[in-house]
Amino acid sequence: MSENHPSFPAKPDLEQLTPQQIVAQLDLYIIGQKEAKRNVAIALRNRWRRMSSPPEMRKEIVPNNILMIGATGVGKTEIARRLAKIADAPFIKVEASKFTEVGYVGRDVESMVRDLVDQSVALVKARKKEEVRLQAEQAVEDIILDTLIPPVHHRGGASSFPKQEQPDSEAMPSSDHELNQRTRERFREKIRNGELDERKIEIELNQNQLPNIGMIGGGIDDVSMMNIQEMIGNMMPRKARKRKISVGEAKKLLLEEEANKLIDMEEVKEEAIRKAQDLGIIFIDEIDKVASGRSGGSGPDVSREGVQRDLLPIVEGSTVNTKHGIISTDHILFIAAGAFHVAKPSDLIPELQGRFPIRVELQSLTQEDFYHILRTPKNALTKQYEAMLQAEGVELQFQDEALSEIARIAFEVNSEVENIGARRLQTVMSTLLNDLMFDVPDAIGPNAHIVITSEMVNEKLGGLVKNRDLSQYIL
Repeated sequence: MSENHPSFPAKPDLEQLTPQQIVAQLDLYIIGQKEAKRNVAIALRNRWRRMSSPPEMRKEIVPNNILMIGATGVGKTEIARRLAKIADAPFIKVEASKFTEVGYVGRDVESMVRDLVDQSVALVKARKKEEVRLQAEQAVEDIILDTLIPPVHHRGGASSFPKQEQPDSEAMPSSDHELNQRTRERFREKIRNGELDERKIEIELNQNQLPNIGMIGGGIDDVSMMNIQEMIGNMMPRKARKRKISVGEAKKLLLEEEANKLIDMEEVKEEAIRKAQDLGIIFIDEIDKVASGRSGGSGPDVSREGVQRDLLPIVEGSTVNTKHGIISTDHILFIAAGAFHVAKPSDLIPELQGRFPIRVELQSLTQEDFYHILRTPKNALTKQYEAMLQAEGVELQFQDEALSEIARIAFEVNSEVENIGARRLQTVMSTLLNDLMFDVPDAIGPNAHIVITSEMVNEKLGGLVKNRDLSQYIL
């Protein structure tokens, strides 16, 4: 991985996300696949370029959807998912094989757009909650304080002097109201510091009485069902129920309630729909499973082609009705992916092929790639195991030679059994470390220091690799 990549801003907006910076961030998590990274980086930067164009031209610029071709486990999904995180964009992954043609039993293709809007609403709502967090925390403290120390209302005749003229006002409270206020402030500090988290209190919590509605025999689409449920839910009164819980739990539950009160949901929905339209990314996996040869026959091929034809209007641009409002799919970025072992990209109907003008072939992972996957990424498997054992007070260390040996074994098994890409590393690492993970903390206590050597790797995995019949079940 190159050391010359430009620095990446902590919380960038689209203007700061240059293609080179995007690739640099992807390099932190994904090894290799330079061509795929470059193409998705350009696609993401083009979103800012479009939004910065003159309004009359903005509508005309459509995203260059991408078709990724590569075996399982080479990084197709991870590239798309990381891209969405970099841009703080709504992202969903769907499997094309789960959809059915309109009129058949199963999910229709429009459901992926509705899922994207739901994800966008969740993103915007979470950000809005952070913005009102301080206000919500203040309101929660007041509710808990009212339960612990009910306020005493100030009576006008308690004192005829202004507070600053009252003698020894600091040393001796001039009224019950002032004493109450000081006590409340002391307890407010205790609540903030978590000193009262174990104390039990009785509070009222709202319950949304939303019934579960089902239709016998079907005959109603998802959107209509969602609208009916929402309408009935709004008609039903919210019940307040008293619960006796700890102050710590009350802080969490009340914070959610108070934050929701401070958020304008109509504003959230409008912003979420705009965000989904301009920044949304839909990753359609297993697109090769709905590709069919030109047999022109009947049976499943007809349904597969029907799914492709249903995908067409969504990918090329249409409006979809969701429970949050109507969304246009004109500028959503679609990234399709498939292994294409049996079918070929040319087996997709020509109209759909034309909607994915950028085609990227991802390379199969080499032994060297496996070594770097174990060593380099921020979320490398080795670092995950180290972090898990660190929680038990055990220090785990991998020698460089051991990583090379694990990479060699994973590559060999992929070559001989079935190539499942980087996912093979998970099965190899699990087989290697299962006994260790079982022995901690009973047989291996805290403060232990364990070093994984190449000899240990060969001792544990060598026999399995040589026995092909056994390795296909275990590795």
